[in-house]
Amino acid sequence: MYYNSLNAYLRNKFGCKVYKLSISSGLSCPNRDGNISTGGCIFCSEGGSGDFASNPSYSITAQIEEAKEKVSKKISSGKYIAYFQSFTNTYGSVEYLRKIFTEAINHPDIVALSIGTRPDCLPDEVIALLNELNSIKPVWIELGLQTIHEKTAEFINRGYNLDCFNNAVTRLNQANIDIIVHLILGLPGESMEDILQSVDYVCSLHIQGIKLQLLHILKNTTLADIYMRNPFHVFTMDEYVSLIGKCLEHIPSNIVIHRLTGDGPKSLLIEPLWSGNKKLVLNTLNKYLSDMDIIQGSKVIN
Repeated sequence: MYYNSLNAYLRNKFGCKVYKLSISSGLSCPNRDGNISTGGCIFCSEGGSGDFASNPSYSITAQIEEAKEKVSKKISSGKYIAYFQSFTNTYGSVEYLRKIFTEAINHPDIVALSIGTRPDCLPDEVIALLNELNSIKPVWIELGLQTIHEKTAEFINRGYNLDCFNNAVTRLNQANIDIIVHLILGLPGESMEDILQSVDYVCSLHIQGIKLQLLHILKNTTLADIYMRNPFHVFTMDEYVSLIGKCLEHIPSNIVIHRLTGDGPKSLLIEPLWSGNKKLVLNTLNKYLSDMDIIQGSKVIN
């Protein structure tokens, strides 16, 4: 079998190597500023899960140029996706969102926008703006669902229910905006069956992409405090790569797989420590998938 990898998908769609640049919108999150909660999701770092993003005090253009310079040794020629990653990137006025997203989308080296947000921060006027920008260059919305299970969602302090997510998916589909759903693998209390249920559920919806993220326990997070008081099981590398193989068997080939693991900043990482060796993780994962006869492919979705 093959899985629809992001790298192959981007090469087929844009005809060249495409690299994601992590850009900061300078926005906060309703799960942090007191609108919903002040603690945020328990796994979220001080950087709002965007620890590799550029300085938010810089203009969008300056951030793009700085990020391009950081990856210049990895990509000698090609194009870029402006990835608004940290915190909640539609949690602002339409006027401000129009300003920053338009600046990014008009950059000549940017071929698409990828915007990380929450489903409860997508009012109709924001979706209308995204639809307008999508007519210029592709716009993707990344929704951090993490799990479909309400008990886990409450534990991680997600701050919205599954109906809210479903509503956002429906309205984004009506506006023809591509949707990428984030799932975290290894959340405390979730079994393999629970994880595969989340995978099956989101894949049954009309989405275009999925991210499978290994749970990281990072310093200065509520999750770290919980782990220090009452350690819970974290995946070994062998357990994780085996789980990825099972997840891939559940993901249809029309859905682009944007991520199979992920790495947190080594300076903040508490567990799993093996995930800090990115090269070893990727080599182990690729060998396992090759042995299972699971290969990368691509199916461009128009």
